[in-house]
Amino acid sequence: MTLAALIEEVLGDDLPIGVEAYDGSSAGPPNPPATLRLYSPDALRRIVTAPGELGFARAYVAGDIELEGDIYAILDLHDRVVNLKVGPHLIKRAVEELAGVRNVRRLPPPKEEVQLKGRRHSLRRDRQAVSHHYDVSNRFYEMVLGPSLTYSCAVWHDEADTLEQAQANKYELVSRKLELGPGKRLLDVGCGWGGMVMHAAEQHGVHAVGVTLSRQQAELATKRVHDAGLSDRVEIRLQDYREIDDGPYDAISSIGMFEHVGESKLGEYFSRLKGLLKYGGRLLNHGITRPTTSRASLPRRSFSNRYVFPDGELLEVGRVVTRMQQTGFEVRHLESLREHYNLTLRRWVANLEKRWDDAVAEVGAARARVWRLYMAASAVDFLKGRLNIDQVLAVRGTASGGSGFALRETYE
Repeated sequence: MTLAALIEEVLGDDLPIGVEAYDGSSAGPPNPPATLRLYSPDALRRIVTAPGELGFARAYVAGDIELEGDIYAILDLHDRVVNLKVGPHLIKRAVEELAGVRNVRRLPPPKEEVQLKGRRHSLRRDRQAVSHHYDVSNRFYEMVLGPSLTYSCAVWHDEADTLEQAQANKYELVSRKLELGPGKRLLDVGCGWGGMVMHAAEQHGVHAVGVTLSRQQAELATKRVHDAGLSDRVEIRLQDYREIDDGPYDAISSIGMFEHVGESKLGEYFSRLKGLLKYGGRLLNHGITRPTTSRASLPRRSFSNRYVFPDGELLEVGRVVTRMQQTGFEVRHLESLREHYNLTLRRWVANLEKRWDDAVAEVGAARARVWRLYMAASAVDFLKGRLNIDQVLAVRGTASGGSGFALRETYE
């Protein structure tokens, strides 16, 4: 049996893509929208010794497998790969192909794979997790994200919007929900490259503080603030949310940072943010959630946990709302932006593929492959409802129970 035929047997004889193997065999439909190419026996070693998603991911990141053509067509195989079982037949065929059981050995994972050390969600380990993902290259992120340098879900008024316009739409939506205005003080937790604090200062006249754990983000965000002439109104800090002690603030935004907090730290997270808000102050928490109450932690052997978001945790939004209210916040508004993230991620993937050679020159082929695969897979997950993205707006009520909200407050 050829290798391509074996893959067809394992993944199904109705493959939506083409397969080409190093033994010269091929499978799949004629003129496929995409092709999976196996370049060496190491691809088989990785798949057999780490069955499922992780083995395929290691082979792709290492360059033993190439995904050519429409990445979304290839991702139609995701469920088959995740549920792949390595039975005796596959092991026997691998042993034959690799000329003996001694050659079916576990290879070292690509250096881009990470397993963090230390106590989960300690300040030190959280810094390591953030650095792994964000301290890649500011230039690389600009290639992917575009001039706005905004690494969170945009808000699309129309699919014809530019990515930059859609990101500005998002910042304006957050600003209106927080009721920002001249003289108010804003804290942006997980500020990235400064997009939210700059928008709030320029468009709404606030004084803003942005904090991040990424040194590269902090350095570039500070430069962007200076270049925009906003240094008198915007401060960027390399700081953990647990280290902020200069409240009160009128409003707090947390956009695309919540996934790093961890369920065990939710009480501390919301308590600290509440303590930094004045009475009547508003919190906007924007984060990825799960549609069910399944386990929050990303599976230990998943591609995302090993290569993209180590220690990342995704909760069902009802649990988020409950914890916020248990902490003393009053939740006033919840909005899902699920379809918007699918559109956003597809724009990022298109940017990366358009600048592929530049991206590889900047961060290496392996890391560029990681980002292409994770962003495309995430787009599919949002499209199919396996992931969600929610904005939860809450207020720290006054001693008399007031909220400061209008009788009917809308954000359309």
